[in-house]
Amino acid sequence: MNIIRYPRQEEWKTIVERPHLDVSQLHAVVNGVLDDVRQNGDSAVRKYEAKFDHAQLDSLAVSEAEMNEAEQLVAKDLHDALVLAHHNIKAFHESQRFEGKPVETQPGVTCWQKSVPIEKVGLYIPGGTAPLFSTVLMLATPAKIAGCREIVLCTPPNSQGKVNPAILVAARVAGVSRIFKAGGVQAIGAMAYGTESIPKVYKIFGPGNQYVMAAKQQVSLHDCAIDMPAGPSEVCVVADETSNARFVAADLLSQAEHGPDSQVLLITTSENMLNQVKDEVENQLQLLPRKEIAAKALDNSQLVLVADKQEAMQLANAYAPEHLILATDDYEQLAAEVVNAGSVFLGHYACESAGDYASGTNHTLPTHGYALAYNGVNLDSYHRKITFQHLTPEGIRSIGHAVELMAQNEQLDAHKNAMSVRIDSLK
Repeated sequence: MNIIRYPRQEEWKTIVERPHLDVSQLHAVVNGVLDDVRQNGDSAVRKYEAKFDHAQLDSLAVSEAEMNEAEQLVAKDLHDALVLAHHNIKAFHESQRFEGKPVETQPGVTCWQKSVPIEKVGLYIPGGTAPLFSTVLMLATPAKIAGCREIVLCTPPNSQGKVNPAILVAARVAGVSRIFKAGGVQAIGAMAYGTESIPKVYKIFGPGNQYVMAAKQQVSLHDCAIDMPAGPSEVCVVADETSNARFVAADLLSQAEHGPDSQVLLITTSENMLNQVKDEVENQLQLLPRKEIAAKALDNSQLVLVADKQEAMQLANAYAPEHLILATDDYEQLAAEVVNAGSVFLGHYACESAGDYASGTNHTLPTHGYALAYNGVNLDSYHRKITFQHLTPEGIRSIGHAVELMAQNEQLDAHKNAMSVRIDSLK
């Protein structure tokens, strides 16, 4: 990890910069796969499953027998953990229900909103080196609460054509039944365009590697909405002399193990804490099965010593992290200063992995600085808000002349006339 002591503010731009990837070849591959899936449907998906996941598939759909088999393969304690996490995620997201209230903006002019679920949503669940069954709960639970009519889940199979059983059990716990064996770019294309087996959806949710992210952004231009732009996972920890170096190091490594392109950032006001954390990271790293992946991520990561808490929070807000951990005794005071972050963890015991799995908050969050403008997935992500308005004759008298005047000055005479004919009818 790189150590930076007392950086000047003009150096912050370099500190908050994420690792850059050469995506020139990536886009060519993504566009080729998407075009093939658009034109050839299931056959293209099966072809790319054979090429990338080494799976020969007769059917893309996961069968009921496979769902039942998965139940037998998942240990009872893991099943119980999934049920507990689902309960907490459901409770938190149910609290986010929207209630639109009619507002009379002028006498006779009433406006309101109605929250309507997106009818068809697609959930992408990565497999690969770390099958993210927790993401099934994070994405499917609010979709069910929202009332989405069709919830389609795509996830890559292994070389035997089997989906990770914990993913299937999590899907059943969350109430999803339409599951398809498709990963990577081909899965995004299948949900965006529709194939013989996989329905077209209106919005795609879920994390993935750089190819999946590029595919999501590509289909979002013309064919399908997406949850948010995103990049590799990241965490920022703010620490001081009251922090627990062992806890802080564990939090940094919990993100570093996601992938070699992940990034972690420590901002601290204590030189002693910086040194303790550095030593703890080195010690704990050696105990991790994914230590080679984490070590590469640490090469992109930094330990930053700043003068005071105000500067620490200013730098954290400039970084706009996916996960922000305020690992200090005065976390409540610091929390009031948070402006840019995906999800915030307060105090010594709120580890980022609690939010990843079972506290109830959603772990699908903006990365790569997108927390400057985006929020994480929540119940609203699965809704559209439709606006209504009603005018009575009294309403025409209240705002009619203002509408005529504004339309006339924008030189939109037909707009003016639509109001004028109603005003005239009341004379």
